[in-house]
Amino acid sequence: MAEADPSFADSVFSARGPFAAIADADVAALFAPLLAARGLVLAVSGGPDSLALLLLAARWREVAGRASFPAMTVATVDHALRASAADEAHMVAHLACAMGLPARVLVWRGEKPARGIQEAARAARYGLLAQAAREAGASHIVTAHHADDQAETVLMRLAAGSGIGGLAAMRPCRALDEATVGEGGPLVLARPLLGLTRARLDAIVREAGIQAVDDPANRDPRFTRARLRALAPEREALGLTTARLALLAARCARADAALAAVAVQRYAALARHEGDRLTIGADLWREPDEIVLRCVALGVEAVAGGGTNAPLRLERLERLVEALRDATKEGNMLRRTLHHAVVRIARSGELDIRREPERRRGVETGSRKA
Repeated sequence: MAEADPSFADSVFSARGPFAAIADADVAALFAPLLAARGLVLAVSGGPDSLALLLLAARWREVAGRASFPAMTVATVDHALRASAADEAHMVAHLACAMGLPARVLVWRGEKPARGIQEAARAARYGLLAQAAREAGASHIVTAHHADDQAETVLMRLAAGSGIGGLAAMRPCRALDEATVGEGGPLVLARPLLGLTRARLDAIVREAGIQAVDDPANRDPRFTRARLRALAPEREALGLTTARLALLAARCARADAALAAVAVQRYAALARHEGDRLTIGADLWREPDEIVLRCVALGVEAVAGGGTNAPLRLERLERLVEALRDATKEGNMLRRTLHHAVVRIARSGELDIRREPERRRGVETGSRKA
């Protein structure tokens, strides 16, 4: 744990009272879904967004007035990618401690990849945060993603040709996958600030009188998100405002949830589990295309189980379902593999899905990969 540094007392003092940039009632509403959490790990990098998260969480604790308030730990990750990173991480830890919150500095050790550094750093960061959450007995990792991040994510997903689930972008809460969590059990990633803009978070930090860390990677044109950020004035002029893109994400999330509920219902009616074999009845092909896709995905994921931590790619699923549908129309049999599952279709249109044998994984066996 970091020790509190008295030199931060003056700047922290100004954060003790209400903020002009956000009412106490709004602060309480932001964090209300987290009141029942077993414990929170706040991911604070020292940038303006995460410092605003720290300030708002501290204010929330003061105005909540609950004896059963969840314990909070501040975790800051030193990626060891910049000479100043260690000092910045310790600044965050001292600041958190001065605000009465326990803090930890987590260091990404070992060699760093020459390519894909942002993706590798992100994976390392969440792995370290998950470990810190387990050690603290916390159920949630809380990040400072905000409305501008959401808008950029929508544009990135749009450019990648994502489906409706992808365009829903970041959700306020989601379970972290096994690859991130490891063996410590389920953890939830919470993003309470998704409804606030970057400008509003900046105002909160300025009001507190705290100097935020400036990470030059946020302006590095090698990274897609930085390029999108630089284009903000142009896209706003075209009507691609942060508010509209965030609204699109919310609408897509709503539609995605509705479609998922229908798909689960139809899958339950059509699927039969018999040992290691799963069958989906031929009436599947009477369903709309989107429901067919989701039912096949549910079947493949149920059979594959923990065989892979990689997500099931939409374009591969679409290719598989298209081939299966064509075979059904022509009365043909077909066998394909997808996501560590073997999918067979009978002439009747019934699907048979089984786990791909271990010895065949990564080896062509005469059946085509979807």
